[in-house]
Amino acid sequence: MNILITGAKGFAGKNLTENLRNIKDSKNRTRPGILIDEIFEYDIDSTPDELHEYCSKADFVFHLAGINRPKDTREFSGNYGILSTVLDELKASSNKAPIMLSSSVQATLEGRFSGSEYGKSKLEAENLLFGYGEENGSKVLVYRLPNLFGKWCRPNYNSAVATFCNNIANDLPITVNDPAVELELLYIDDFVDEMLNALEGKETRNGKFCAFSVTHKVTLGEIVEMLENFKAQSTTLVMPEIPFNSFAKKLYSTYLSYLPQEKVSIPLKMNSDARGSFTEILKTASCGQFSVNVSNPGITKGQHWHNTKWEFFIVVSGEALIQQRKIGTDEVLEFRVTGDKPEAVHMLPGFTHNIINLSETEKLVTLMWANEQFDPEKPDTFFEVV
Repeated sequence: MNILITGAKGFAGKNLTENLRNIKDSKNRTRPGILIDEIFEYDIDSTPDELHEYCSKADFVFHLAGINRPKDTREFSGNYGILSTVLDELKASSNKAPIMLSSSVQATLEGRFSGSEYGKSKLEAENLLFGYGEENGSKVLVYRLPNLFGKWCRPNYNSAVATFCNNIANDLPITVNDPAVELELLYIDDFVDEMLNALEGKETRNGKFCAFSVTHKVTLGEIVEMLENFKAQSTTLVMPEIPFNSFAKKLYSTYLSYLPQEKVSIPLKMNSDARGSFTEILKTASCGQFSVNVSNPGITKGQHWHNTKWEFFIVVSGEALIQQRKIGTDEVLEFRVTGDKPEAVHMLPGFTHNIINLSETEKLVTLMWANEQFDPEKPDTFFEVV
């Protein structure tokens, strides 16, 4: 299969192109039904001869090229003109390949976008493509995109999300005139997934239009609040809630893509003494915290118990003996563990416990997880030798 992508260097085009290239190069094997021979990338710096060649060979066309921020609103007519040129080239080659059009929710005749020059130009392009499909018997797929966001989106252009992510990540000011304004947002990976569905002939249909199965409605104020929480994570170490397939998860990934180099690495506070060190790595809102414990040779750490708190100890380097004794009894549970064969050992509530570095020369490194963040006002930690 040969695939033509117009607007290949734009935000959507780049993401789609790179994901198609992963399939072509067998780096992504989750779409075995898509067999790609060539990916033709057409953009503003391409030549008419290249477009002619691509249209003669394409087996599927993704038409993503368009004009959305012209200096003169009359330039919006290019949204019709660019598509018209592509269709003329397809007809000249008698190529009835399916063609997908990236339209916009602003093409609707109703709502706050009705009457915008951009919306009118997209509506004209839609009608042109529908007419082409009827005339030539070609399969046409028209998607009305809401606001698109994700990695590689250009800030300070036509995406508030990209601008907010970039500016907050780089300590630049943002302007929110009305925090209550609600946006319908489409994540770039969800866009790409639907495009791959379309390639497989499994596009999502909504009448004569195609649609996206997952979009998110969120206010500007909510977006900014989430981003400020993401930014604070580097100092609080608290990871906000990011449920599976949620907007928060997608926004966090987007935010991270705008971090400057100096913020990619986060300094951690190491608490050291003669026994070794203890470093908190990550805290979560509802699933506890992660830490790294380093014990010097021959050192015993712990010797305490908890009422409700429980932990996992995972030795990742060195050899250790973990001991646990139920309070009020003499029976001791013993676990000899090594970084060569990691295992997660529960620290049981109501059991005093320790961890002993069995080496006299090497440090012991242990990854620790506790089911709750440490609260100095209620530490739930009581000294008692095992």
